[in-house]
Amino acid sequence: MRRAEQNRIEQEKINKEGDLLDNVKELKVMLKEKGYKLTPQRRAVLNIIMENPGKHLTTEEIYDLVKVQCPDIGLATVYRTLQILDEMDLIMKINLDDGCSRYEYNVHQDDHEHHHLICTNCGKIMEVNEDLLDSIEAQIEKDYDFTITDHKVKFFGLCSTCR
Repeated sequence: MRRAEQNRIEQEKINKEGDLLDNVKELKVMLKEKGYKLTPQRRAVLNIIMENPGKHLTTEEIYDLVKVQCPDIGLATVYRTLQILDEMDLIMKINLDDGCSRYEYNVHQDDHEHHHLICTNCGKIMEVNEDLLDSIEAQIEKDYDFTITDHKVKFFGLCSTCR
């Protein structure tokens, strides 16, 4: 690996650790407002999701990763924690039509959900962060006197490797 790439990865790690610390403080306050505590298990679940950006982890994958840090954690605790974090908009629950709920950290809590490209051959999931539907949303709101608050778009096809 080239030196510049190593430096970039190190800087991302430092930034991520700072984000984790900031989010832990915010999370404590948010949980307390909802009548919950920040347990080591809840913190571990959120950390796993934040440490795996763009991975779209299933509950079982999160459970397997958290179990390394918290060997006594139960699958039911992971499910409950994911439900709480989703209700608080800290994470997003995503259905990619593969029979599994997947989760990712909700970086932009006020923005639209990003779109997903899903390879029907290998299952690779790519994110499209641009909000490509602004003009369509404006037209729908005008034509139907309807206020759009969010949308979800999934594109299915073949990735460059599978074509």
